[in-house]
Amino acid sequence: MYTFELTKELGPFFSGEDAFDQVLRAEGEPYRLFANRRTVRIERDGCSYFLKVHLGVGWREILKCLFTFRLPVLGAVNEWQAIKRLEKLGVATMTIAGFGTRGMNPANRQSFLITEDLVGTVSLEDYCRNWGESRPPAALKRALIAKVAAIARQLHDNGVNHRDFYLCHFHLDQASVEEFLASGGALTLYLIDLHRTQIRNSTPQRWRDKDLAGLYFSAMDIGLNRRDLLRFIRGYTGCSLREESVKNSRYWLGIHCKACRLYEKVHQRKSPHQNWWS
Repeated sequence: MYTFELTKELGPFFSGEDAFDQVLRAEGEPYRLFANRRTVRIERDGCSYFLKVHLGVGWREILKCLFTFRLPVLGAVNEWQAIKRLEKLGVATMTIAGFGTRGMNPANRQSFLITEDLVGTVSLEDYCRNWGESRPPAALKRALIAKVAAIARQLHDNGVNHRDFYLCHFHLDQASVEEFLASGGALTLYLIDLHRTQIRNSTPQRWRDKDLAGLYFSAMDIGLNRRDLLRFIRGYTGCSLREESVKNSRYWLGIHCKACRLYEKVHQRKSPHQNWWS
């Protein structure tokens, strides 16, 4: 198995018989460093990119995942496929600048993914961090909630679940915010970090629940109120709140409880939303 693809802009920088090895060895600003996986930011010809290198997970990790009924992530191909899927669904995400994989043995298969840097964007975790103390324009907050809900619905209704569905993995184009505030233009929101994304014909309920609880957990400290959460539910389900409260109130209570347990586990304190749905 061998694949090696680069855009015409990157091609001249990684060439020759050892081009694959040149990519694997490329140095840059480190973002994530693990034993068999690393992410660095590289620059070529005045443009910046993110390079993700996978050097094989080993049979121990593969067997551990299989024995716990989880599919192992074997390399960059998973994120490459997820980006392609999101592009078909019309969900803004990273732009692929390079992809490669080699080796038949799944335990030591080498692969890489290069994506264009999302210049001029900020994560929703950072953008919304001070909403509790400094309220954003109401129209902007409502539009962002609607946008996140629409993305979640588009993924889940088309067999895609993220598995790391947190605010930090939504990146907001700041120019689109300025345009929205000036003239009501559309907001641009990119979904990133797709290496654990799963793709099926339909999304199992447990994975929908995990994504939704993770997203709610990550938003508990940004000053949202109960009305904001109801707006999200309406956008995600496409149903009126009256209808949803009659049909699925226990379901959303379950999502709330799951998110609160995660918050308490991570932060070692009670969620500020602890009693909202009691």
